[in-house]
Amino acid sequence: MIPMPSAQQLRYLVSLAELRHFGRAARACAVTQSTLSAGILALERQMDVKLLDREVGKKVVFTPLGDRVVCQARHALEALQGVLDMAVASREPMSGLLRLGVIPTIGPFVMPALVGRLPRQCPRLHLSLSEDLTHNVMEKLALGRLDVVLLAMPCDCADSETLPLWRDPFMLVMPRAHPFARLDVVPVPDLAHERMILLEDGHCLREQTLAMCRQAGGWSHPEDEAQCAVTSLFTLVEMVAAGMGLALLPQLAVESPLMDWTRLTVRPVSGAQAWRTIGLAWRPRSPRAADFHAIAPLFVPDSIPQANSLL
Repeated sequence: MIPMPSAQQLRYLVSLAELRHFGRAARACAVTQSTLSAGILALERQMDVKLLDREVGKKVVFTPLGDRVVCQARHALEALQGVLDMAVASREPMSGLLRLGVIPTIGPFVMPALVGRLPRQCPRLHLSLSEDLTHNVMEKLALGRLDVVLLAMPCDCADSETLPLWRDPFMLVMPRAHPFARLDVVPVPDLAHERMILLEDGHCLREQTLAMCRQAGGWSHPEDEAQCAVTSLFTLVEMVAAGMGLALLPQLAVESPLMDWTRLTVRPVSGAQAWRTIGLAWRPRSPRAADFHAIAPLFVPDSIPQANSLL
């Protein structure tokens, strides 16, 4: 009889498939690279199959069978996590460890209030926080390393259950001397010839901004217009203050201390779906779904107008 693969071996395999790099996959699994490599090799030997094509040099390439095994391994890990979730949910609602993922364009503006509210409202719930890009937190969610994710939609979360919380409008940020500062509302198509500053690839806010401007006909080739790509909203605001271009920021960031030191003008925009939707995502059929619905209002900042609430 062929020995059953261990959950750890499946985690090694799925992490390698997601990251396509032995070192990064090992770090994601909190083991050494040699341990991860040995675990996958042992899995191949005990099943007497080849999951990796080792004839292609340093690239990580899975065999056709390896790709199919990875797909089944994901389902198996989700099922195992479901068993654990069921046990946690059965002990006592609103208790135990809550592993929350959040993206960088939301976390700094929501987490301080949540960290204060959660212990008062749910004293038996213990928060563990992981901040990362959307793709990374959704990957951790699928692998069972996170329980729930606070993110901005639209995004690639079709394999998860989601709960929209509120709409977060986009605002145009500019130097006070810019001609748009004389307008009450700036039409998105008017940005067609402006130099725009965006976050770098990987941030969902970048893709949401580009999609909004394409929808309104503002840019025919928006990537060419975005001559500056930065890693954080703080740097983005600094670039606008230095006169290097304009930027679209979510209202959540505009109303935070991020803007306190600047002498910039902020205007709403029109002509497209000029907002993102902030919401929660979790694995389908999670036994803790009732808990996530119950704590959802705690994520909504007090500053959010009732008109923007989706709860």
